[in-house]
Amino acid sequence: QVRLVESGGGLVQAGGSLRLSCAASGLAFTKSAMGWFRQAPGKEREFVAGIGWGGGPSTNYVDSVKGRFTISRDNAKNTMYLQMNSLKPEDTAVYFCAASRLMVVTRSQYHYWGQGTQVTVSS
Repeated sequence: QVRLVESGGGLVQAGGSLRLSCAASGLAFTKSAMGWFRQAPGKEREFVAGIGWGGGPSTNYVDSVKGRFTISRDNAKNTMYLQMNSLKPEDTAVYFCAASRLMVVTRSQYHYWGQGTQVTVSS
C-alpha cells in the first residue's frame, strides 16, 4: 500500500521560508516521479513542482514559483522536499505530495496522494 505523508507546513510571514517534506512508503521510489500540488480555498488543485528520476533528477515548476521554490528528493530516505523561499500571501494553500507510476517528470500523471499540509503566509 502506497503511503505519502507530508510535514513541514505552518504559518509564516510574507518573505519567509518553509521546507515541506514528503515521506513515501510502499512504492519503488527511485522509479517514481514525485510532485507537489496545492489547493487554495475556492480554487482548483494546481501543480506546483515535479521531479523525475532517470539517471539523475529532472524538474519542472509552475511559473509562479520559479526562482522561489526548489524541489528535491533523497532516494536513500524515500523522501521528497519542497524548499519555499520568499513566500507570498498568494502561496497560502494546502500542499499535497503526489507520486506517479511514471519515472519521467510530469505535471499531471499522478496516481497516489498524501493528505496535505497547510501553508499559511501572512501579509
